[in-house]
Amino acid sequence: MARSLSPHMTVMQNAAQKASRRLLRDFAEVEQLQVSVKGPGDFVSQADLRAEQTIRDELSRARPGYAFLMEESGASGGDNWTWRWVVDPLDGTTNFLHGIPHWAISIALERRLPDGSTEIVAGMVYSPTVDEMFWAEKGTGAFLNDRRLRVSARREMTDAVFATGIPFAAVSATRRLSFAKILGALMPQVAGIRRFGSAALDLVWVAAGRYDGFWELGLKPWDYQAGLLIVREAGGYATAPDGTDHVNGDVVAANPHFHPKLCELVAESL
Repeated sequence: MARSLSPHMTVMQNAAQKASRRLLRDFAEVEQLQVSVKGPGDFVSQADLRAEQTIRDELSRARPGYAFLMEESGASGGDNWTWRWVVDPLDGTTNFLHGIPHWAISIALERRLPDGSTEIVAGMVYSPTVDEMFWAEKGTGAFLNDRRLRVSARREMTDAVFATGIPFAAVSATRRLSFAKILGALMPQVAGIRRFGSAALDLVWVAAGRYDGFWELGLKPWDYQAGLLIVREAGGYATAPDGTDHVNGDVVAANPHFHPKLCELVAESL
């Protein structure tokens, strides 16, 4: 039986699904897209921009007073917002432009509390090519379509598969060295390490138990905000390398058995 969605989650999923229809058409004709280079190895296409505009239009129509933080257009809305959408219209653009069917739409809803702190109260990551909708709301659990998610129960590092993001040309030499240290320490201990090219999907695959853990350095809020909540609601830990919930670009996520070890390795490299 299908689960009933809250009004916020209904709005989020409807916006993502509407944007996905044009993204799928663009993906089928990807060689015809106009592409701009934002930086070394960092691209933006017509597909990203059109998807972002569709999502903005849909979310604004449903919740006209909410602010935005979006990958392509940045922050908008009043500075004293109470509710804010955090949107990546196409996470995995490089995959998309190379015809690799591993990319997603990520939307999170952020709330500002009376003390000035913020929290993510809802998140969804949609993978259109396989029609997988990962979603969660704070305190209600995590789901893949209508099925409840749980992180893996593996306990032995030798059985574990981890995911990461390999630094590309725009990443500083210091960060590349940190990554190499983590990789060198972890590789001999685990069954495998994967790099699939979408941090949003990496996180929700941890929530689904497909990966046992994930780490990446230097991410942006739209890359991870939705995924953090989904991992936590699936029984996992998703934190900064020091183990705190205040993530500021460096993310470590794993099941409860592997999270302390993975945090230790990442923190030592930094």
